[in-house]
Amino acid sequence: MTIQLLGEITHIARYPVKSFAGESLAGGKLERYGLYGDRSHSFIDETKEGWDSYFTARDIPDMLRYRAELAGEDSENEFPEVRVTAPDGRTFSWNEELLREIQTYSGRKMSMKRHTPDSTDLLAVDEGSLLIVTDVSLRRLEAFWGKPLDPRRFRANIVVAADDESCHESRWIGKRLSIGEAELHIDVPCERCSMIAIDPDTLERDTSLLKKVHEVMDLQFGVYASVRKPGLIHVGDKVYEEG
Repeated sequence: MTIQLLGEITHIARYPVKSFAGESLAGGKLERYGLYGDRSHSFIDETKEGWDSYFTARDIPDMLRYRAELAGEDSENEFPEVRVTAPDGRTFSWNEELLREIQTYSGRKMSMKRHTPDSTDLLAVDEGSLLIVTDVSLRRLEAFWGKPLDPRRFRANIVVAADDESCHESRWIGKRLSIGEAELHIDVPCERCSMIAIDPDTLERDTSLLKKVHEVMDLQFGVYASVRKPGLIHVGDKVYEEG
């Protein structure tokens, strides 16, 4: 078996509540569904089914201004309590008070959903367990767009500093990677939607970014990976391709 160095983790992000701002981590556990606790909580429209039932920042951009973090030790039985900080500094737990707060942004009736660590699905994550982008792709898109680019627009779980300027994540599809104790398979590119047009701080919409991603990247930015071997990863871990 050959092993090739691809880069190094520079950032790990977890989003405990779907479409809320998340938290930066020094390290975390990759489970079969993805990063422990990622998208473990969500707001649901019970009049809809499947993926359409999730309330997201596409419907309520203000969700991006609420920051969620897991407060407590990891557990195999249930996720730690969620602590949410509102834009004005108020704090909430995962309870009826928070539900009433977020309900004010929509005329559609909401409910709350909380998964457990032994859930058999992908919790409320998107098409794959884990979303990865590289600094090479971020710089490339920033150059095409001609404006400063906040990486938070893309809500990646892992940002990798690529070892080679020509080595960006779209070339990893179909490959097996090892990071720390974990092993991943890079499955498919991430097809982008209107959420990347929303500034995570000001909520200003700039559709020119989505148009540019469509024009030069066929709407694909970042890759989804599945977890083949769970394990701990940390910022600074090397990323290797196994072949």
